[in-house]
Amino acid sequence: MIYNLLYPLSDTIGVFNVFRYITFRSIYAFLTALVLSILLGPAFIRWLTRLKCGQAIHEDVAAHQCKAGTPTMGGMLIAAAILPSTLLWADLTNIYVWLTLFVFCGFGAIGFYDDYLKVVRRKNKGLSARTKFGLQILVAVTAMLVLIEHPAYSTQLAVPFFKNFRPDLSWFYIAFAILVMVGSSNGVNLTDGLDGLAIVPTAIAAAMFAIFVYVAGNARIAEYLQLAYVPGVGEVTVFCSALVGASLGFLWFNAYPAQVFMGDVGSLSLGGTLGFVAVLAKQELLLLVVGGLFVIETLSVIVQVGFFKMSGGKRVFRMAPLHHHFEMKGIPESKIIIRFWILSVLFALVALSTLKLR
Repeated sequence: MIYNLLYPLSDTIGVFNVFRYITFRSIYAFLTALVLSILLGPAFIRWLTRLKCGQAIHEDVAAHQCKAGTPTMGGMLIAAAILPSTLLWADLTNIYVWLTLFVFCGFGAIGFYDDYLKVVRRKNKGLSARTKFGLQILVAVTAMLVLIEHPAYSTQLAVPFFKNFRPDLSWFYIAFAILVMVGSSNGVNLTDGLDGLAIVPTAIAAAMFAIFVYVAGNARIAEYLQLAYVPGVGEVTVFCSALVGASLGFLWFNAYPAQVFMGDVGSLSLGGTLGFVAVLAKQELLLLVVGGLFVIETLSVIVQVGFFKMSGGKRVFRMAPLHHHFEMKGIPESKIIIRFWILSVLFALVALSTLKLR
């Protein structure tokens, strides 16, 4: 909004020329989201407490029983910081920004309704898995149908480390992109089981994709690094920066011991949007590296469930997702969280190295 209002005046007022720089507006989107989330946090937590939006705790995890009743649905606080920050600092004529906001709000609405059923209506299971996946696919399909009709966007798939291998998936690209978004959304959701465990890797991944999406939208840098160039997509850097700021602000209250949990409204929206930004940046496969922690957590559930069914009741892990396995082994929660954060940083650095290793 500020860009659209003030940058046209730069011909007469030179100082307004600074608003044309995505990096400048991204910095202030980050700061705006960070400040908003920290300032709104206390009142928001009190509001959730009055509504009795307390988190239900899994009975098998004895160490978590003290967390029963901690307010959840904190993802709404993240949204309350991201949305105005993006609308304030992004170019509102950019189709990629609006599509990203659509995916963020769409997945967030699904998570909100699921949380509402569980913590307000007291229906323990919330949305059925089939309904939840169906709605996620619907949002992803809608976004992709609009995206691939945009003339500047390509259905070619970039493969990390192989600069000249870019197969064109044509209409099959839609199904692949849907898998990326839905998989990422549920990966973050599965990881969100300890205080601050999911939000920091999410912030790290968003910071990495802020770099990749900026590069993809810059013709000179994309050509130099031999990456796919997508005109206009660099504007999504502003959204990614706002996401990082909002995540760090949320961490202020979600750090151990947590005052609020993000709930499905947060995890589904953040994960789905990370997947979509990876699609926009033409780094879909790289999401497996950037979000390596989410992949590990998801695989631990798949392995546990699959082996349980095939073996007639035996388990690979003491409990899944993987962070609960370590908890059951007696490792303190804070130590698990910090070690998983370190892993996220390592995964992000490996992903960043692909900019030159190709």
